[in-house]
Amino acid sequence: MPPPAPTPAQVPRAKFDVVPLLLVLGLVALALPMIGSVPTWLTLTMAGLAMGMIVFIIASGLTLVFGLMDVLNFGHGVFIALGAFVATSVFGLMGDWTATASISRNLVAVFSAMLVAMAMAGAVGYAFERVVVRPVYGQHLKQILITMGGMIIGEEIIKVIWGPQQIPLPLPEALRGSFFIADAAIEKYRVLAVVIGAAVLAAMLFVLNRTKIGLLIRAGVQDREMVESLGYRIKRLFIGVFVVGSGLAGLGGVLWGLYQQMVIPQMGTQVNVLLFIVIIIGGLGSTLGCFVGALLVGLMANYTGFLAPKVALFSNIGLMVAILLWRPQGLYPVTSR
Repeated sequence: MPPPAPTPAQVPRAKFDVVPLLLVLGLVALALPMIGSVPTWLTLTMAGLAMGMIVFIIASGLTLVFGLMDVLNFGHGVFIALGAFVATSVFGLMGDWTATASISRNLVAVFSAMLVAMAMAGAVGYAFERVVVRPVYGQHLKQILITMGGMIIGEEIIKVIWGPQQIPLPLPEALRGSFFIADAAIEKYRVLAVVIGAAVLAAMLFVLNRTKIGLLIRAGVQDREMVESLGYRIKRLFIGVFVVGSGLAGLGGVLWGLYQQMVIPQMGTQVNVLLFIVIIIGGLGSTLGCFVGALLVGLMANYTGFLAPKVALFSNIGLMVAILLWRPQGLYPVTSR
């Protein structure tokens, strides 16, 4: 009898690394005995999760742009500020919707502001990519310089349109205040921010892992030349990713402005440092790493702000240094980096 035909060897599936997620849980657990009060710990944890989710929404677009396009976009902050200022205009036009105690009307106003901000930021991002970024592909030093210049120009244009002064962005009536869980005050808006952040994460993971576009994006991150050799127009994919990343920054700008309850033209510049800390911690180009890094940064900022306010400004830099000493390429490194 002829020998049985050999079965094709199965490609072993890479094991999912749960250690970074356990790091988040470890930080939450470590903070409880240090804070000493369960209600205070719960309040700070919820605040940290909300901040982390907002930072993730903003940084996810930036890490996608770097992962696929290899572009260091230091002008990302202008889309954040643009989204926040667009929200002030939308809220000004929908004053009757934000002043009422109806949660449904308030949510309509908030989501309307988000949609308009995403559309405006995406449109500006399209022009930004064609005019500012496209001439410097593959030249990191020039990318840093020209995108920072683009952000400065963008901030000045925002000042021309909305003025240089700080503009209040108050929460709609029904989203103000807190509700209590076991004597812990949980702000209503922070719960909404966590829900929106979770929805964005789920949508991104679905698109990246379950759709053809996501497959092309992940393949482009790993091996751009191979994707091009198969006949796909990677440049169009680049433009789409840049527009989506800009739109996410606009969405995050609305959430960040409502989180701070005021907006200034320089708010994008102020957040930029935090964004780069997040994507460096997570691993350049990694969406999941960006999510875990944002949670760590948000939780660390709130815990240290309560326990040791004097070192709160340096806590996230210390966190980044500690993680890079442990994993120099970040928590979830992209193999091609």
